[in-house]
Amino acid sequence: MKNALITAATKGIGKAVAFAFAFEGLNLAICSRNADDLEELKAELLAIYPNINIFTAEVDCSNRKELIGFATNSEKALGNIDVIVNNVGIYRMNSILDDTLHDFEEQLNTNLRPAYELYRFFGKKMMLAKSGHIFNICSVASINPIAAAGTYSVTKYALLGLNKVMRQEMEPFGVKVTAVIPGSTLTNSWKGVEVDKDKMVLPEDVAAAIVNAFKMSPGANVEEITIKPVYGQL
Repeated sequence: MKNALITAATKGIGKAVAFAFAFEGLNLAICSRNADDLEELKAELLAIYPNINIFTAEVDCSNRKELIGFATNSEKALGNIDVIVNNVGIYRMNSILDDTLHDFEEQLNTNLRPAYELYRFFGKKMMLAKSGHIFNICSVASINPIAAAGTYSVTKYALLGLNKVMRQEMEPFGVKVTAVIPGSTLTNSWKGVEVDKDKMVLPEDVAAAIVNAFKMSPGANVEEITIKPVYGQL
């Protein structure tokens, strides 16, 4: 059985991806800041997929020590990690000039640094194994910046750039790297906002695209997946 590590796995895209990979029979290493949410998700998953192993950890992914601890303990619990889904992220609706003193650091450490650190931790192991798949959950803001969410856009641009560097470094070793670029997706970011779910991307749509890319033949790598609402961005 293969093992997938997913950051921020208890809500939205992360949760949908966890269910999608569990359906495929992968063991899971999942993290969240909320221990109760993790236990609830673990129970939900095992009720449907009792034959998989699930490792959970309460982790603040912006904290390097906690993140590396999660990576280390995931390997101890499950063995080699075959799939990484860098899903953790934070959205702040501020122009750069209206940022607080901590906005840049907070978003950089949440939206970019975890993917960088997990790549540093697992990358050479995947090189040696000549196997693995890394998914980086970017954003349409990685391509078309949103001035009203300036720092968010900067960090997502950087994540897409990191994805491209990863892909170049991993290419000679047969390790797959995929940037996932969702548009307006029905997650907790929209909490409190009245929206029509039929005019949005659903987390399950993103999860399905990720699993389909993962299931392709060993010689095929999907470099970018862009999914936008059929009626356009909200």
